[in-house]
Amino acid sequence: KPRLSGANKQHLKYPYLLTGVVIEDNDQVWAADITYIRMAYGFVYLMVIMDWFSRFVVAWELSTSLTADFCIRALEMALNKGLPTIFNTDQGSQFTSEDFINVLKAHRIQISMDGRGRLFDNIFTERLWRSLKYADIYIKDYHLVKEVYQGIGQYFEFYNNKRPHQSLSYRTPADVYLRAVIF
Repeated sequence: KPRLSGANKQHLKYPYLLTGVVIEDNDQVWAADITYIRMAYGFVYLMVIMDWFSRFVVAWELSTSLTADFCIRALEMALNKGLPTIFNTDQGSQFTSEDFINVLKAHRIQISMDGRGRLFDNIFTERLWRSLKYADIYIKDYHLVKEVYQGIGQYFEFYNNKRPHQSLSYRTPADVYLRAVIF
């Protein structure tokens, strides 16, 4: 299994800001994480940014390498849609890189990082990985990065716009994030 969250000892780490925080609105907390997607021959990396209140996938990006640039691209796409108060990640080198941190600082976003080895600090994104992998990745035999990109795009379209969530009173993430009224 690829090591996704390798820390860079020279990079500055930030404290976890979400202990005891009640999340009551969209764009209060966004979180990002990286997972790997196994293909028939090799794998690619997927980075997702999720709004924790609505569970809405704000942006995502694929890469064949673990450099910070694909994370920065996803972050810039997300910031075209909204502006969170707090941005939470793990302590992986992509998220602690100066270039990534500078984008957050330029937008005056508070930076929060999970404690080392604290999987449950980012539980909503971990749950997303499980849903994505069991509903899409494990049942499809992706061979090309282009196929993975299309498949994940379709899954996130479904996840955001059609899949009701029990924790959202059976509304979809898009209904909550975009403030749609359901009658």
